Amino acid sequence: MTYLLRIDTSASGEASVSRQVADTFTAAWPGDIVRRDLAMDPVGHLDAAGIQARTTPADQHTPDQHAAAGLQDELVEEFLGADAYLFAVPLYNYAMPSVFKAWLDHVMIVGRTIGLAGPAPSTGRPAVVVSARGGGYGPGAPQHGKDFLIPALETILGDPGLMALDVRPITPELTYAPTVPSLRHLLPQHRLSLEEAHAQARRQAVEIAGRAATSLTT
Repeated sequence: MTYLLRIDTSASGEASVSRQVADTFTAAWPGDIVRRDLAMDPVGHLDAAGIQARTTPADQHTPDQHAAAGLQDELVEEFLGADAYLFAVPLYNYAMPSVFKAWLDHVMIVGRTIGLAGPAPSTGRPAVVVSARGGGYGPGAPQHGKDFLIPALETILGDPGLMALDVRPITPELTYAPTVPSLRHLLPQHRLSLEEAHAQARRQAVEIAGRAATSLTT
């Protein structure tokens, strides 16, 4: 086992439910953890220098391209060095926080993290996505069908032609119920959803760590 890469993205700090459930996962994780908090220390959006640096020989890089390539190398090496991933990515306005999209744009590089002539180097590695949301998005809920985060990440992270990760969503719902008066009647459902999310996080940590340990001994 190398390490678990944990990426946090919530702007809510310690009050974030996504972070709290991710904390439950890491508490049950027996191995090393590398953490990157994109809310506290965001990476900039991918720009022209970052794109051009990928196809320009290193000895011809401008200063901006050199800096962009250095950042991408750091992020890509950190990503590829992990054998499991924990992404705490809350649902913001039906989609992912922009800081996570910026990170993805830096690490998704054809021929490095995205397979070109063959499978991606991260193929099959487990990726737990903890995504808290203020309302309910399951079948029968008023917001059903409006979650554009989990389906997007299942494609971006899990598509065999891209990163080919084994994406495992955990989605605690109705997090606004304790604070929004019109949702107070949904507190029991929120508590059940949160309890199950923490239980899932513990189970996933134990299962993934156990699978990794087994692969090292066989």
